[in-house]
Amino acid sequence: MLDASRLKGKIVEKNTNIEELSRKIGINHATFYRKLKNNSFSIEEADKIAVALSLTNEEATAIFFSQFVA
Repeated sequence: MLDASRLKGKIVEKNTNIEELSRKIGINHATFYRKLKNNSFSIEEADKIAVALSLTNEEATAIFFSQFVA
């Protein structure tokens, strides 16, 4: 399950916003918001987000696979 709060925090921490991030990963910002709400990012999109935000492997795992992180 996606940890949307943590993702939003990283977006702010990296001094960007959802509109800019969605442009960087190649999707419409409305689609990004919908995917954020529905926890429906593909693995490819999650990877692009991780790269765009310069997330570590641990951060990306904690955000995109939060049900597996203790």
